[in-house]
Formats: sequence, C-alpha cells, structure tokens
Amino acid sequence: MTEKIKPRQQQILKLLLENKAGLSIDEIATALDISRNAVQQHFAVLEKDGYIQMAGVNKTAGRPVRSFVLTEAGINSFPKQYAWFSELILTDLKNEMGSEAFQRYLHKLATNLSQSLLPQFNDKPIDERIEALINVMDSLGFKSKKVADTNSSEPLIEACNCIYHDLAQKHEEICEFDRTLISVLLDKDIEQLECMAKGGAVCCFKIIKK
Repeated sequence: MTEKIKPRQQQILKLLLENKAGLSIDEIATALDISRNAVQQHFAVLEKDGYIQMAGVNKTAGRPVRSFVLTEAGINSFPKQYAWFSELILTDLKNEMGSEAFQRYLHKLATNLSQSLLPQFNDKPIDERIEALINVMDSLGFKSKKVADTNSSEPLIEACNCIYHDLAQKHEEICEFDRTLISVLLDKDIEQLECMAKGGAVCCFKIIKK
C-alpha cells in the first residue's frame, strides 16, 4: 500500500475494500474502536487525496447518514502483482513465438503506439521533437532528459528509470519497444548505447543524424 498513507488510514481503506457498498463514519468508528472525530479527520485527508468519496446519504429515523466508498485510486493503493502477471504472459508469448518473432511483435507494438502519438511530432524540427519525446517518456515514467554526447555532435536521450526493469532483465527483446518508439517519433535512426537491464547506470540512446 502507498507509504504516505498512515496505518489508521490504511485500516479504514481496508474496511472499505471489504465493504464495497460503503460504510458510514459511525460504522468505521465502531469497527476500529475510535471516536467519530478521529474518523472524520482521517476521512478529510483520504477524501482530499482522492482515495475515498461519498457514496450517498441514507435517511433514517434520526439524522441523515452519509456512506463512503473507495475511489479507483483507493482501490489501486493496495498491492498489485502487475509485474508477476506480465512476466507470466511475456514468458509464454516468447516461448510460443520464439525470440525473433517476439522482438518483431514488440517492434510492431511500439510502431502502433507511435502512430497515435505522431500528431504531436509532425512538422516539428528535431529539437522540438526531442522535447516532445521527453514529455512522452516522462508521462510513461522513464524520467528522461537530453544530454550532449562528449565524443560527437549527436544528441543523446538518457532515461534514469526503466519502467519494466525486471522484465527487461529476463527478456532483453523488450528494449526493442523503446528503440522503435524513439526512432519513429523522432523520424531518426537511433543506437542504444547503454541499458540498465544489462547493468548500465542509465538507458542511453544516440540520435543518428541523417
């Protein structure tokens, strides 16, 4: 679960996860044996951070009772096994297709993604394309930047975060996805100089001038 969520707030989220229809402040207070004021304070933080939302108001013989449920962010704050499931799928796919066909598949996958992004790049000079590429890569989580090659005039793209590091260590073909995405969006040939999955400090791509 997300580290910034306090232990008591994690307990509240767990109760809401187990009660999809929602719970009221009083129900949470009773379940955790804490005061209504304490629950309200935690709710204020969780609602502000987008983890919970009000589901509705139930009218009883007394005062109206508000119930709260998890948002998508609240559900996603609990651990997920995406990497494990992805590894299962990719291993089976690679075994079924073979390494070369698997790499071609990743090339096609990146090419298809590139087509949907190309309107942001068309008719732009290379410097603006690189800037747009870095924005795209950062939105995917790569944490990238443009740097100057000390040995030549070609610009380099460095990424200090590999978004599928564990998978790339087991399936080096995955790097073809990055190479294709960068090459198509920049409309340039590129050369991968360094790879974190192979022990590099960063993933580094050289843009080759035509």
